[in-house]
Amino acid sequence: MILMENISEVTEFILVGLTDALELQIPLFIIFSLIYLITLLGNLGIIMLILLDSQLHTPMYFFLSNLSLVDCVYASAVTPKVIMGFLTGDKIISYNACAAQMFFFAAFATIESFLLSSMAFDRHVAVCKPLHYTSTMTSTVCALLVIGPYICGLLESSIHVAFTFHLFFCHSNVINHFFCDIPPLLALSCSDINTNEIVLFTLAALNVLFTLLVILTSYLFIFIAILKMHSVEGQKKAFSTCASHLTTVSIFYGTIIFMYLQPSSSHSMDTDKMASVFYSMIIPMLNPVVYSLRNKEVKRAFEKVIGKAKSSLGFAY
Repeated sequence: MILMENISEVTEFILVGLTDALELQIPLFIIFSLIYLITLLGNLGIIMLILLDSQLHTPMYFFLSNLSLVDCVYASAVTPKVIMGFLTGDKIISYNACAAQMFFFAAFATIESFLLSSMAFDRHVAVCKPLHYTSTMTSTVCALLVIGPYICGLLESSIHVAFTFHLFFCHSNVINHFFCDIPPLLALSCSDINTNEIVLFTLAALNVLFTLLVILTSYLFIFIAILKMHSVEGQKKAFSTCASHLTTVSIFYGTIIFMYLQPSSSHSMDTDKMASVFYSMIIPMLNPVVYSLRNKEVKRAFEKVIGKAKSSLGFAY
């Protein structure tokens, strides 16, 4: 990080944030604090339920627990700084902290996209090849389907940070965003950013195209299998589950495509900020609801834990 400081004349950045309106600072502080609290409670609660209930020790919930962990980390990379900005008005972030925020956010957002494709593949095997599910989704395969996304996310994020923070930032240090994202930082640079734009577009395109191909192909075969089911009730249940997953996938990938698969000259930062709120804060909060709270097995596990807690309290008194 010392080398990067020597290259750049900037030692800190100022985040513009979502709004400068003073009358909105406290209401937004309350709203985003609640969003962050719900995100942490929901995702950490899912992880604890999966750890405590042996009946949830299956590939599907192994992926879900990792998704919840990723949601906690990448929401935590952004939201606490935003909340403190609303409360204290301090919008300054150091050069190194900005690089760290970009690294963790980009890494875990990328990890999430690959985990979504791993989960889609898992559901494909479960629905289309139920008799071969156990032999296909072995512990080794599951581990690889989780380790792979982490490697891809960390590697891709390292490339983005290295390319971005080797630029000169001499025009301004005011970032027209609420966190250190790549497009607004490129807009501040007085260096040639053509290479950066090519790298950003190429990596984002490969990421989106590969993961979406896996997801859409998996669900194509799932839909075909569902249409062959004789039980109408079974079809409705399966379609409902797929619709929930695809809704979240659509929001997640839609905002990423909107944000990153266009040249910086086409970016409207105010519009980008609104889109960023969805995939950096709202999606991590909604994932526990979409993937698990509507799931009967998770509801049963939750009721079981509550029952044990009540029994323990009863014995205590």
